[in-house]
Amino acid sequence: MAGIAFEDFSPGEVIEGGPVIVTRDEIVAFAAEFDPQPFHLDEEAAKATFVGTLIGSGGQTAAFGMLLLQRHVFRGASSMGSPGVAQLRWLRPVMPGDSLRLVAKIEDCRVSTSKHDRGFVRIAMTILNGRDETVMTQAFTVMFPRRDAAPLPPRTVVLDEPTLVPEGDDAETLLFLKDAVIDLPRDLGRHVFTAQDIVAFAKAYDPQIFHLDAEAARRSHFGGLCASGWHTTAAWMKRLHITRSRDIALTAGSGPVPQLGPSPGFRDLRWFAPVYVGDTIRYACTLKEARATASRPGWGLATHHNTGHNQRGEKVFEFTGSVFWQWEP
Repeated sequence: MAGIAFEDFSPGEVIEGGPVIVTRDEIVAFAAEFDPQPFHLDEEAAKATFVGTLIGSGGQTAAFGMLLLQRHVFRGASSMGSPGVAQLRWLRPVMPGDSLRLVAKIEDCRVSTSKHDRGFVRIAMTILNGRDETVMTQAFTVMFPRRDAAPLPPRTVVLDEPTLVPEGDDAETLLFLKDAVIDLPRDLGRHVFTAQDIVAFAKAYDPQIFHLDAEAARRSHFGGLCASGWHTTAAWMKRLHITRSRDIALTAGSGPVPQLGPSPGFRDLRWFAPVYVGDTIRYACTLKEARATASRPGWGLATHHNTGHNQRGEKVFEFTGSVFWQWEP
């Protein structure tokens, strides 16, 4: 992991970089794979939605933030991964043609007390568009190797062969947020991570060596090729929409279907364990809180808690998010 070290960062340091130009084709391609909502897919369909125009997925904005982070804060090298994101806020939509740039402030640096070969760097990141408007803020921590410390040996990893997972046929009636049931988990089904998909996502958004090259990943502290944390998060979003499509079909047979709007952000995102090639992650979503919004009549804001467990039952992922949800017909 040569090229960047814990000692290269100092509290108070500000690092800037960019741009990344976002194209319409990129917005639609990401949405088609992970977040197929009308306002991410088609200009005409977007007119009838909460947003009213074509915008990029928030998940893609976070992924572009990762790309800028790797290029400019990591200086094109690889970190040792991130334990998670304390808070992320989407403040303005990303539009086709937007030019995104990064401003990252190093807030704290501390040596690990349990593993001598690494340290933690806490970062406050802002992503701005070409009009100097803030589109996203993010507070998170990244691990970096200590330059003069002998590295600990890589994890011992036994990779599973990717296997096809049959799609479920369960469906539930979608309720307007006013009537939605609190604390009832919704199983979102399973997603299998293949080497091809892991590498493709990493090339586009998170080109760190342990996401790109199987042999280099084996030599890293991860011990094997593993998915970007943002890929793990995007796969949750994909499973949400696949499951929701069945629920929409069921609901449409008996009445109106409530719309979802965009998300203003999330908090307490934790990546507990790497997701390796061949891992099958079962995702779940639980509504925790619902309230009407005064600024958007007919709409509410839902708070939901989400988890992902691998084929061995180990929790690899969780976060608490929020989303605009139609309150009543």
